[in-house]
Amino acid sequence: MMMTADQIVAAQKANVETLFGLTQKAFDGVEKLVDLNIQATKAAMSESAETAQAMMSVKDAQELLALQASLMQPLAEKTVAYSRHLYDIATGTGAAFSKAAESQAADAQKKMMAVVDNAAKNAPAGSESAVAVMKSSFSAANNAMESVQKAVKQATEMAEANFNAMTATAVSAAKPAGRKR
Repeated sequence: MMMTADQIVAAQKANVETLFGLTQKAFDGVEKLVDLNIQATKAAMSESAETAQAMMSVKDAQELLALQASLMQPLAEKTVAYSRHLYDIATGTGAAFSKAAESQAADAQKKMMAVVDNAAKNAPAGSESAVAVMKSSFSAANNAMESVQKAVKQATEMAEANFNAMTATAVSAAKPAGRKR
């Protein structure tokens, strides 16, 4: 199957649009990351000033230890929240890329099946078995790709569940540490 000039131009246009769309998604992710870091930096500077003032008002070692203990829980929670935001930004951006890749793969599969069907229609008499083998091969390849996509989705879901469990464990582990003193 020969592609016409219009088909080639349309395919190139679609590829360029996809590239610019993915580039925009990447920049959106970077922008979210920069915003998160600016917010975190502002909050850290403000909290550092408050902590410095609180430390200057400490009168003895016992009070200093109590102050340090009281700072542990909020610090752990803020660290977990920051990590969660980072994870959300990364997974959101990655999901956009995955969706685009899946869309491109599905489009390529459709086009390839159209080529196979066209070849089957124009195949000389007696080549039915070769056409059947070719269709079977493409079908097997499509099934394999779908299996890989399902496995990737399951792995992503498992990683997110593990991340959530780790986050909950970190927060709960920090709570007793902040209350001991």
